[in-house]
Amino acid sequence: MQRKSLNKILAALAGTALLSSGIVLAQPVKLTLGHGAAPGNPRHEASVKFAEVLKAKTGGRIEVQVAPSAQLGDDAAMVTAVRTGALDITANSQGAVSTAVPEYAAFGMPFLFATPAQAFKVLDGSLGKELADKSAAKGMVVLGYWDNGIRHMTNSKHPIVKVEDVKGLKMRTPPDAVLVDIMQALGAEAQQIKFAELYVALQQGVVDGQENPLANFHASKLFEVQKHLALTSHMFQMTPLLMSKRSWDRLSEADRKAVTEAAAEATALQRRLSQEADDNLLADLKAKGVQVTTVDKAAFEKATAKVEEKWTSGPIGAYVKRVVAAARAN
Repeated sequence: MQRKSLNKILAALAGTALLSSGIVLAQPVKLTLGHGAAPGNPRHEASVKFAEVLKAKTGGRIEVQVAPSAQLGDDAAMVTAVRTGALDITANSQGAVSTAVPEYAAFGMPFLFATPAQAFKVLDGSLGKELADKSAAKGMVVLGYWDNGIRHMTNSKHPIVKVEDVKGLKMRTPPDAVLVDIMQALGAEAQQIKFAELYVALQQGVVDGQENPLANFHASKLFEVQKHLALTSHMFQMTPLLMSKRSWDRLSEADRKAVTEAAAEATALQRRLSQEADDNLLADLKAKGVQVTTVDKAAFEKATAKVEEKWTSGPIGAYVKRVVAAARAN
């Protein structure tokens, strides 16, 4: 008998023995996780943590490649890619995801949450579970709700203290309908620009200002082209960690468990890093020459009250009302 034939027979016998004993050799799995934040941002650090933990839990069998800084497209493009299965996982933005699942917009009502912790009390309960169910119906499995921070305004023209200081400013917003409503209610001109293009747009004066949590403002070095920071705290935003349902459905039950556990560890890290960033970055921004002001928050809340009125009377009004009620009960 030739050696090659003998080897084939031995391999077949070995495979038969494994199958008859109930042992199945699991195949390696490669996943891709895309997001729009810069390295150093809590979103990226937690994505890397997720990849590391999942690899460890599966003995190196599941590998996750993390693609930061909008390498795979902006948030809107990544939402579409996850829904179609072209992308496995994304740590995305509340506004972009709300185009597919409108109920996400409920958590962005102006001045609804003073701190991310208050928002997570609501998100980690039944209303967050309901949101996850609606996401699954649109082809996205929620692995966790991450923190995209309390948002503040910056600009290159002048300090912002009063509502009147916002009027007439050209302000960049992400693709978030609630944020556009907030800017317009304050008298600003809202312009949507991709985050990856924001630095250059600010540098060239395409827009006067923007609004973001401190972590995003700092990690992307926007302080180099924006010297006026107003602590408006006008909106909370989450970062949903989403997996394509098509990718999820291909996993075994054991692999889904490993993904869920890794996501839980990454979520805890991301929320902690975001909180630490808010606590520490303000002093660093001041040291870099950024002029920081506080605003007449009561006046800002009054000016944006019509935004909540619009959304509570709209198509997702019932869900918005329940989120608002839960937030104010905390």
